[in-house]
Amino acid sequence: MTDIKNNQLPLTRIQRLIGKYMHQSKRNKASAYLRVRIDLTDLVAMRKKYCRRVKVRVTTNDFFMYAIARAIKEYPMMAATIDLSGNNLVIAEHIGVGFAVAAPQGLVVPVLKEMNEKTLFETATESQALLEKARTNKLLPDDFDGANMVLTGLGMYGIESFYAISPPSATGILSIGNIEEAVVPIDGNFEVRRMMYAALAFDQRVVDEFYAAAFLKMIRKLLENPTAITGE
Repeated sequence: MTDIKNNQLPLTRIQRLIGKYMHQSKRNKASAYLRVRIDLTDLVAMRKKYCRRVKVRVTTNDFFMYAIARAIKEYPMMAATIDLSGNNLVIAEHIGVGFAVAAPQGLVVPVLKEMNEKTLFETATESQALLEKARTNKLLPDDFDGANMVLTGLGMYGIESFYAISPPSATGILSIGNIEEAVVPIDGNFEVRRMMYAALAFDQRVVDEFYAAAFLKMIRKLLENPTAITGE
């Protein structure tokens, strides 16, 4: 860590870049926010069994990124951006899903590319490879390009929910908190379920709240029915 001199700590190159991009996004986008609570009980129960079957470590984040890509295929405007003229929306041909990583050099967002056709297995394999590159400071410039939507999570710190700032080039960002046990009413009874909050920040110049809500609803539906993702 850089030594503090005269009560001053110089910003790193990564910090300056992140600050520049986040300020640009906050200034230029008409950001709106939605939040849902997702029942991950079934997903938590079957995830480890699925990992043993495919012999690959598949994280909850991998399920989320795969669900995001599936939902974008149904709601392609979530992969749209406004062109330089400000008069047209350009829908991305390929789906890219970025994920925030707290790397030694600072916060980085590598991107899983061409998620249109990827399986959950491929998603997990490639995300693990990018995560390892991030942790060893081996990410290349191309690893950061092409995110239509970004996933970020602070559950490991006990954060229940939060709203993040979407990168300038992405239509939105999905923020997830920790998985907590909660008593939930189901069919007139009460059950203890594994619940998580997910918050979507999106550019309302590109999509309205109804479209974004339908997109978020589909993500929740997929995650609450994980066999629709794994095919089991």
